[in-house]
Amino acid sequence: MRLYNRINAIKRINQLAGKGVPFVFLINFEHNCSYIEETNAIDTDELLYQFGTKTNYQHTNTPVKPHPIVWSPSPIPFEEYQKAFHQVKNNILKGNSFLANLTCITPVESNLSLDDIFIHSEATYKIRLANHFVCFSPETFIKINNGIISSYPMKGTIRADLPRAAEKLLEDEKEMAEHATITDLIRNDLSMVAHKVSVTRYRYIDKLTTNSGKILQTSTEITGRLPDNYHQNLGNILFRLLPAGSITGAPKKKTTEIIKEAENYDRGFYTGIAGYFDGFSLDSTVMIRFVELQNGKLYFKSGGGITCQSNAISEYQEMIQKIYVPIY
Repeated sequence: MRLYNRINAIKRINQLAGKGVPFVFLINFEHNCSYIEETNAIDTDELLYQFGTKTNYQHTNTPVKPHPIVWSPSPIPFEEYQKAFHQVKNNILKGNSFLANLTCITPVESNLSLDDIFIHSEATYKIRLANHFVCFSPETFIKINNGIISSYPMKGTIRADLPRAAEKLLEDEKEMAEHATITDLIRNDLSMVAHKVSVTRYRYIDKLTTNSGKILQTSTEITGRLPDNYHQNLGNILFRLLPAGSITGAPKKKTTEIIKEAENYDRGFYTGIAGYFDGFSLDSTVMIRFVELQNGKLYFKSGGGITCQSNAISEYQEMIQKIYVPIY
């Protein structure tokens, strides 16, 4: 598997997009390591992908999913999470950040393989890199169609079975502040590469089904128009927007430094981006909902946004709530 550094990744994406050649890309969180391959050259033993209806997975002879499914996470102790939480929140109270995305790594005992999770998960975006990780993300990074760039930051989660769940999510002051901050950040990000940027839908609710029940999440749609020659500069556009604002925070540069100090593991490709370019249009995702294989064991990476209104117990519970597989 060939990997590219930042400079060479930008060049390769510009070259392929400029020629209208379909390709798939994965870019890690540090955006210093990328996988980029023409779709007709991808080895399915190495990479499986699904971006909406675009996939290289053949549905013939689909293996039967394990029954019952074993899924037993072992989250870090609350005291350990609380230490990282306070480190982040203290920076927020000092004015160094307004919103910071704090994540953790959780060992999971399961009878599911990476292939099982890819094949049987219900998700808009799915990626499986053999012997490395599987991602089943509900979150779009950007879409580009006919010169229009769109982003859909996703912030705010609640169990759907709670009384008045939708109302509680929409009325939660902490969630409102977090969503407003990330919307402003993404709008500013798109303004660096596009013009006529505007919020076209604000805080709409999606329902997701997981192996432990349904959850609600809020998203916002932001759009803008790219220059006419954007195909020749697609690599520059993508890397200008990195890292994704929804999984870092605001201001982005300083907040990225804060979360690196607070988190005691390497994110790797988790919270990076992956995308599919069909020769004309682009669809991409933020790689959240992420299971990694390390030394034969599965680890789930998850987290959430911290603001000045956050409390450690609620954020710890949200981090755990996101440790699921959408298999049912």
